[in-house]
Amino acid sequence: VIAHPKYQESKRIAIFLSMPDEVQTEEIIKDIFKQGKECFIPRYKPQGNHMDMLKLSSAEDISSLALTSWNILQPSDDDTAREEALAGGGLDLIFMPGLGFDKKGNRLGRGKGYYDTYLERCMKHPRGKPYTIALAFREQICESVPVTENDVPIDEILYEDC
Repeated sequence: VIAHPKYQESKRIAIFLSMPDEVQTEEIIKDIFKQGKECFIPRYKPQGNHMDMLKLSSAEDISSLALTSWNILQPSDDDTAREEALAGGGLDLIFMPGLGFDKKGNRLGRGKGYYDTYLERCMKHPRGKPYTIALAFREQICESVPVTENDVPIDEILYEDC
């Protein structure tokens, strides 16, 4: 990931805080700060499919975040001091989680459409849609995954030995 050309050229990067069954992102987050890039993480609204990408001030900032009912760390709803990526300069790159992927760039998420609706919002930003990279385990690569007209294909899937 860290040697990837898109990562190297990106300044504003959104990345998920991994759940135990996902590719672990902690070292990538540390590198984002080490390289002087800006790091944004998701804040999900559990009652719908709205998600914002909010800026982290440091890798250590993660320890100040609240734990949701889904056991995900994220900024609390009353945390209004953080920059939202689309309210500012947009994003260059989004690292995306998922349950399954196919080689056509289709992604099976957890069913709420958070990333798809966020990418739709990105397309309306002056910067346009950021490059999207899914982080996956080889076992998550399938022949095909079910898609709907609302699903936004990802640009690239990174997994071991890809």
